[in-house]
Amino acid sequence: LNEKQFELYYQPILDLASGEIKGMEALIRWNHPQRGRIPPNDFIPLAEETGLIVPIGEWVLRQACSHAARWPDDIMIAVNVSPIQFRSQTLLKTVFSALAAAGIKSSRLELEITETILLQDSEGTLATLHQLRSLGVRIAMDDFGTGYSSLSYFRRFPFDKVKIDRSFIQGLSEGTSALAILRAIARLAESLNITTTVEGVETEEQMAKVRHENIHQVQGYLVSPPRPLEEVDK
Repeated sequence: LNEKQFELYYQPILDLASGEIKGMEALIRWNHPQRGRIPPNDFIPLAEETGLIVPIGEWVLRQACSHAARWPDDIMIAVNVSPIQFRSQTLLKTVFSALAAAGIKSSRLELEITETILLQDSEGTLATLHQLRSLGVRIAMDDFGTGYSSLSYFRRFPFDKVKIDRSFIQGLSEGTSALAILRAIARLAESLNITTTVEGVETEEQMAKVRHENIHQVQGYLVSPPRPLEEVDK
Protein backbone atom coordinates (compact mmCIF):
# COMPACT_ATOMS: atom_id res chain seq x y z
CA LEU A 1 0.00 0.00 0.00
CA ASN A 2 2.80 2.43 0.91
CA GLU A 3 4.73 1.59 -2.25
CA LYS A 4 1.62 2.13 -4.42
CA GLN A 5 1.76 -1.41 -5.79
CA PHE A 6 -2.01 -1.93 -5.72
CA GLU A 7 -4.12 -1.32 -8.81
CA LEU A 8 -7.84 -1.50 -9.51
CA TYR A 9 -9.28 -3.44 -12.41
CA TYR A 10 -12.93 -3.11 -13.39
CA GLN A 11 -15.37 -5.73 -14.66
CA PRO A 12 -18.46 -4.45 -16.49
CA ILE A 13 -22.00 -5.31 -15.38
CA LEU A 14 -24.38 -5.73 -18.31
CA ASP A 15 -28.08 -4.90 -18.10
CA LEU A 16 -29.93 -7.58 -20.08
CA ALA A 17 -33.04 -5.51 -20.82
CA SER A 18 -31.22 -2.58 -22.42
CA GLY A 19 -28.05 -4.35 -23.54
CA GLU A 20 -26.02 -1.54 -21.97
CA ILE A 21 -23.25 -1.49 -19.38
CA LYS A 22 -24.80 -0.23 -16.17
CA GLY A 23 -21.95 -0.62 -13.74
CA MET A 24 -18.38 -1.61 -12.96
CA GLU A 25 -17.12 -3.82 -10.15
CA ALA A 26 -13.79 -2.74 -8.67
CA LEU A 27 -11.30 -5.60 -8.29
CA ILE A 28 -7.93 -5.13 -6.63
CA ARG A 29 -4.63 -6.43 -8.04
CA TRP A 30 -1.15 -6.39 -6.49
CA ASN A 31 1.70 -5.55 -8.87
CA HIS A 32 4.64 -7.04 -6.98
CA PRO A 33 8.12 -5.96 -8.23
CA GLN A 34 9.51 -9.53 -8.07
CA ARG A 35 6.46 -11.82 -8.21
CA GLY A 36 4.50 -9.94 -10.83
CA ARG A 37 0.73 -9.51 -10.63
CA ILE A 38 -0.66 -11.32 -7.58
CA PRO A 39 -4.39 -12.20 -7.64
CA PRO A 40 -6.53 -11.14 -4.67
CA ASN A 41 -7.23 -14.74 -3.60
CA ASP A 42 -3.55 -15.02 -2.72
CA PHE A 43 -3.26 -11.93 -0.51
CA ILE A 44 -6.72 -10.85 0.68
CA PRO A 45 -7.00 -13.69 3.26
CA LEU A 46 -3.67 -12.62 4.80
CA ALA A 47 -4.75 -8.97 4.73
CA GLU A 48 -7.90 -9.95 6.63
CA GLU A 49 -5.94 -12.02 9.13
CA THR A 50 -3.57 -9.15 9.90
CA GLY A 51 -6.21 -6.41 9.85
CA LEU A 52 -4.51 -4.65 6.95
CA ILE A 53 -7.69 -5.17 4.94
CA VAL A 54 -9.07 -2.04 6.67
CA PRO A 55 -6.61 0.49 5.16
CA ILE A 56 -6.54 -1.49 1.90
CA GLY A 57 -10.33 -1.44 1.75
CA GLU A 58 -10.36 2.29 2.42
CA TRP A 59 -7.91 2.82 -0.44
CA VAL A 60 -10.12 0.76 -2.77
CA LEU A 61 -13.21 2.77 -1.85
CA ARG A 62 -11.50 6.10 -2.39
CA GLN A 63 -9.90 5.04 -5.68
CA ALA A 64 -13.08 3.48 -7.05
CA CYS A 65 -15.18 6.56 -6.27
CA SER A 66 -12.52 8.84 -7.73
CA HIS A 67 -12.39 6.81 -10.95
CA ALA A 68 -16.20 6.64 -11.19
CA ALA A 69 -16.29 10.45 -11.16
CA ARG A 70 -14.75 10.30 -14.66
CA TRP A 71 -17.53 8.11 -16.04
CA PRO A 72 -21.15 8.89 -17.05
CA ASP A 73 -23.52 9.51 -14.16
CA ASP A 74 -25.59 6.40 -14.92
CA ILE A 75 -22.67 4.03 -14.35
CA MET A 76 -22.69 2.38 -10.92
CA ILE A 77 -19.49 1.48 -9.07
CA ALA A 78 -19.53 -1.74 -7.03
CA VAL A 79 -17.02 -2.28 -4.22
CA ASN A 80 -16.60 -5.39 -2.08
CA VAL A 81 -16.54 -4.89 1.69
CA SER A 82 -14.69 -7.36 3.90
CA PRO A 83 -16.27 -8.56 7.18
CA ILE A 84 -13.18 -7.23 8.99
CA GLN A 85 -13.60 -3.86 7.31
CA PHE A 86 -17.27 -3.82 8.26
CA ARG A 87 -16.45 -4.62 11.88
CA SER A 88 -13.87 -1.82 12.13
CA GLN A 89 -16.51 0.83 12.92
CA THR A 90 -14.90 3.21 10.41
CA LEU A 91 -16.77 2.10 7.30
CA LEU A 92 -19.53 4.70 7.46
CA LYS A 93 -17.05 7.55 7.84
CA THR A 94 -14.88 6.16 5.03
CA VAL A 95 -17.81 5.83 2.64
CA PHE A 96 -19.03 9.37 3.38
CA SER A 97 -15.52 10.77 2.95
CA ALA A 98 -14.84 8.86 -0.29
CA LEU A 99 -18.11 10.05 -1.85
CA ALA A 100 -17.51 13.64 -0.80
CA ALA A 101 -13.93 13.69 -2.08
CA ALA A 102 -14.96 12.23 -5.46
CA GLY A 103 -18.04 14.41 -5.76
CA ILE A 104 -20.30 11.61 -6.97
CA LYS A 105 -23.87 10.81 -5.99
CA SER A 106 -24.15 8.25 -3.21
CA SER A 107 -26.70 6.33 -5.29
CA ARG A 108 -23.92 5.40 -7.72
CA LEU A 109 -22.02 3.44 -5.05
CA GLU A 110 -22.97 -0.18 -4.43
CA LEU A 111 -21.36 -2.03 -1.54
CA GLU A 112 -21.18 -5.80 -1.92
CA ILE A 113 -21.29 -7.78 1.32
CA THR A 114 -21.25 -11.51 1.98
CA GLU A 115 -23.46 -13.40 4.40
CA THR A 116 -20.47 -13.69 6.76
CA ILE A 117 -21.13 -10.08 7.73
CA LEU A 118 -24.71 -10.92 8.68
CA LEU A 119 -23.53 -13.76 10.90
CA GLN A 120 -21.70 -11.26 13.10
CA ASP A 121 -23.25 -8.93 15.66
CA SER A 122 -26.67 -8.79 14.03
CA GLU A 123 -28.05 -5.64 15.68
CA GLY A 124 -24.88 -3.63 15.11
CA THR A 125 -24.56 -4.95 11.57
CA LEU A 126 -28.14 -4.06 10.67
CA ALA A 127 -27.72 -0.60 12.19
CA THR A 128 -24.65 0.04 10.03
CA LEU A 129 -26.44 -1.24 6.93
CA HIS A 130 -29.37 1.08 7.57
CA GLN A 131 -26.99 4.00 8.12
CA LEU A 132 -25.30 3.27 4.79
CA ARG A 133 -28.71 3.07 3.16
CA SER A 134 -29.64 6.42 4.70
CA LEU A 135 -26.68 7.93 2.84
CA GLY A 136 -28.23 6.68 -0.39
CA VAL A 137 -25.72 3.87 -0.92
CA ARG A 138 -27.01 0.64 -2.48
CA ILE A 139 -26.36 -2.69 -0.70
CA ALA A 140 -25.85 -5.97 -2.56
CA MET A 141 -25.73 -9.50 -1.16
CA ASP A 142 -22.71 -11.12 -2.86
CA ASP A 143 -22.13 -14.82 -3.63
CA PHE A 144 -25.69 -15.79 -2.78
CA GLY A 145 -26.30 -19.52 -2.97
CA THR A 146 -23.14 -20.51 -1.09
CA GLY A 147 -22.59 -20.90 2.64
CA TYR A 148 -25.73 -20.59 4.76
CA SER A 149 -27.72 -18.40 2.32
CA SER A 150 -30.58 -17.97 4.78
CA LEU A 151 -33.78 -16.51 3.39
CA SER A 152 -34.20 -14.68 6.70
CA TYR A 153 -31.59 -12.18 5.46
CA PHE A 154 -34.21 -10.72 3.14
CA ARG A 155 -36.64 -10.27 6.03
CA ARG A 156 -34.05 -8.53 8.17
CA PHE A 157 -32.73 -6.09 5.57
CA PRO A 158 -34.13 -4.81 2.22
CA PHE A 159 -31.22 -5.54 -0.10
CA ASP A 160 -31.06 -3.66 -3.39
CA LYS A 161 -29.39 -6.50 -5.23
CA VAL A 162 -28.55 -10.18 -4.90
CA LYS A 163 -25.55 -11.54 -6.80
CA ILE A 164 -25.97 -15.22 -7.65
CA ASP A 165 -22.76 -17.19 -7.26
CA ARG A 166 -20.94 -18.34 -10.39
CA SER A 167 -21.10 -21.97 -9.28
CA PHE A 168 -24.74 -22.12 -10.37
CA ILE A 169 -23.86 -20.93 -13.86
CA GLN A 170 -21.05 -23.46 -14.13
CA GLY A 171 -23.50 -26.15 -13.02
CA LEU A 172 -26.18 -25.39 -15.62
CA SER A 173 -24.83 -27.96 -18.07
CA GLU A 174 -24.55 -30.67 -15.40
CA GLY A 175 -28.26 -31.15 -14.66
CA THR A 176 -31.49 -29.48 -13.66
CA SER A 177 -30.79 -28.69 -9.99
CA ALA A 178 -28.61 -25.61 -10.66
CA LEU A 179 -31.22 -24.24 -13.07
CA ALA A 180 -34.04 -24.87 -10.60
CA ILE A 181 -32.18 -23.02 -7.83
CA LEU A 182 -31.29 -20.16 -10.19
CA ARG A 183 -34.96 -19.89 -11.18
CA ALA A 184 -36.12 -19.94 -7.55
CA ILE A 185 -33.70 -17.17 -6.51
CA ALA A 186 -34.71 -15.07 -9.52
CA ARG A 187 -38.42 -15.39 -8.74
CA LEU A 188 -37.89 -14.66 -5.04
CA ALA A 189 -35.87 -11.55 -5.86
CA GLU A 190 -38.46 -10.40 -8.38
CA SER A 191 -41.24 -10.67 -5.82
CA LEU A 192 -39.17 -8.64 -3.33
CA ASN A 193 -38.23 -6.03 -5.95
CA ILE A 194 -34.54 -6.91 -5.69
CA THR A 195 -32.22 -6.66 -8.69
CA THR A 196 -30.50 -9.92 -9.68
CA THR A 197 -26.99 -10.24 -11.09
CA VAL A 198 -25.45 -13.52 -12.21
CA GLU A 199 -21.67 -13.86 -12.06
CA GLY A 200 -19.41 -16.02 -14.20
CA VAL A 201 -21.29 -16.04 -17.53
CA GLU A 202 -18.77 -17.32 -20.06
CA THR A 203 -20.75 -18.87 -22.96
CA GLU A 204 -23.65 -17.91 -25.22
CA GLU A 205 -25.53 -20.97 -23.94
CA GLN A 206 -25.24 -19.77 -20.35
CA MET A 207 -26.31 -16.28 -21.41
CA ALA A 208 -29.41 -17.64 -23.14
CA LYS A 209 -30.46 -19.63 -20.07
CA VAL A 210 -29.91 -16.69 -17.75
CA ARG A 211 -31.87 -14.40 -20.04
CA HIS A 212 -34.74 -16.90 -20.12
CA GLU A 213 -35.01 -16.78 -16.32
CA ASN A 214 -35.53 -13.00 -16.33
CA ILE A 215 -32.25 -12.21 -14.59
CA HIS A 216 -31.60 -8.46 -14.66
CA GLN A 217 -27.81 -8.26 -14.99
CA VAL A 218 -24.82 -10.42 -15.83
CA GLN A 219 -21.07 -10.36 -15.31
CA GLY A 220 -18.46 -12.66 -16.79
CA TYR A 221 -15.85 -13.18 -19.47
CA LEU A 222 -18.52 -13.36 -22.20
CA VAL A 223 -19.27 -9.70 -21.50
CA SER A 224 -15.71 -8.72 -20.58
CA PRO A 225 -12.87 -9.82 -18.30
CA PRO A 226 -11.72 -7.32 -15.66
CA ARG A 227 -9.98 -4.40 -17.38
CA PRO A 228 -7.38 -1.88 -16.18
CA LEU A 229 -8.54 1.69 -15.75
CA GLU A 230 -6.97 2.99 -18.95
CA GLU A 231 -9.01 0.52 -21.01
CA VAL A 232 -12.22 1.31 -19.14
CA ASP A 233 -11.75 5.05 -19.69
CA LYS A 234 -11.58 4.48 -23.44
